[in-house]
Amino acid sequence: MIRLTVEEENLLSIYNTGNKRELFERVNAALPFMDGDMQELAVRALQKIDALTEAEFAGLAVFAANDE
Repeated sequence: MIRLTVEEENLLSIYNTGNKRELFERVNAALPFMDGDMQELAVRALQKIDALTEAEFAGLAVFAANDE
């Protein structure tokens, strides 16, 4: 299983809808509006998520920001 940093988890929780494909679409759409450091963080997080199967993604402890 992958290990996400706290920063990666927080970033992904902003864009997560519970669907891996939508998460990728949302983060990629936001990339042009992020500064360099945030872009690096987002790309690194997406690389980690990309390696997961749908079932593994569903088991991650990354929730949509409004679900807490």
